[in-house]
Amino acid sequence: MKASFFKYQLQFKQASGTSRGVLTTKDTWFIKIEGDSSIGVGECGMFRGLSCDDRPDFEDKLQWACSNINLGLEKLLIELTEFPAIQFGLEVAFLDLYTKSQHVLFPSKFTTGKASIPINGLIWMGDAPFMKSQIRTKLDDGFDCIKIKIGALNFETELELIQSIRREFDANTIEIRVDANGAFSPNEALEKLKRLSDLDLHSIEQPIKQGQYNEMAQLCESSPLAIALDEELIGVHDVTKRKTLLETIKPEYIILKPTLIGGFSASQSWIDLAEKHNMGWWITSALESNIGLNAIAQWTYNLNVNRPQGLGTGMLFSNNFLSPLQINNGNLQYNPKIKWNLNL
Repeated sequence: MKASFFKYQLQFKQASGTSRGVLTTKDTWFIKIEGDSSIGVGECGMFRGLSCDDRPDFEDKLQWACSNINLGLEKLLIELTEFPAIQFGLEVAFLDLYTKSQHVLFPSKFTTGKASIPINGLIWMGDAPFMKSQIRTKLDDGFDCIKIKIGALNFETELELIQSIRREFDANTIEIRVDANGAFSPNEALEKLKRLSDLDLHSIEQPIKQGQYNEMAQLCESSPLAIALDEELIGVHDVTKRKTLLETIKPEYIILKPTLIGGFSASQSWIDLAEKHNMGWWITSALESNIGLNAIAQWTYNLNVNRPQGLGTGMLFSNNFLSPLQINNGNLQYNPKIKWNLNL
């Protein structure tokens, strides 16, 4: 086998706001493995400012992985513990190398077009009119679960936005999740969570910045609104440390981004721990191209999910790759009649 990698810059169709700033582009890397008669492609979607492998030696490590591809996946994953995006890309590339159908990594009713995955509609930060417009579009498109990024606007403005939805749609009609991306300070978080809980929300992701275990544990114990950990899971590679984190904080949910936490094997480790402690979970993409999103979606379907997943980000980019993935009526579908157009 031989392997190579290259960088690719995804372009957002429109600027997308988060509490960490406004995104207009997203760098990603692809790793290509060539065998005797087949090629496997995986995506290493390191996320600037968020991934634990956002390091100066990221591309050096990618080159090392390509130069040592014949070590095999198992040994490579062990050597790349501190580089979860590369772990994920290698997992996908090796799976793709041995597929019988183009980029069908986990054959299922999903990949034959006979089943779909419920997903949440993502609402990006912006001024109030922009966010209201997004919300209306998602509701018109048939989503019954929306996720609203908060923490950038005035809190009263954000409350009014959510209240405007609730005046029209109750919690039985539209499930609302909010994502603070760690925007609240520990001393103000509980009061804000109490006010948000009055709006019949499903949950809030990462109300305070990661790494504050005691403060987050106190919030989870006191909050009337269910808390889901997201960024908190990034960089926690050791299974014992994962167990300690969950037992200390005791969240109601955890959110798994395979690209940011080490691929499918690491994600399954988190799921096993969460279920042992009666915690819920769901899977979310992390602004991958359709190559990474395709792999995550196929894997997710085989987990027999029963709540909306966070897999709707593939339509954000103007230069994404044509793929069988489609969104219809709040569901992610795979249309096998549509052929991939990668030109990698």
